[in-house]
Amino acid sequence: MKLAVKYFGMIAEAIGKQEEQLEITGNSVLEVDVFLKNKYAKLEFLNYKFAVNQVLVDGIKRLKENDEIALLPPFAGG
Repeated sequence: MKLAVKYFGMIAEAIGKQEEQLEITGNSVLEVDVFLKNKYAKLEFLNYKFAVNQVLVDGIKRLKENDEIALLPPFAGG
């Protein structure tokens, strides 16, 4: 499955890129998270949330071909 992945803030700084296209075999956010932590070991030590197509989601969210995934660092309202 092809996915567009975007990285923001400290996550982008840690892995050295803001976005990329990925081809993965999994179909859930949790599987993407495992894939990315294997690819970028620094993610293991960072706190972040996932958004799919600009909506915050949990790990069980099922993905579709060409979904946009974003890794978002913690943020505060105000």
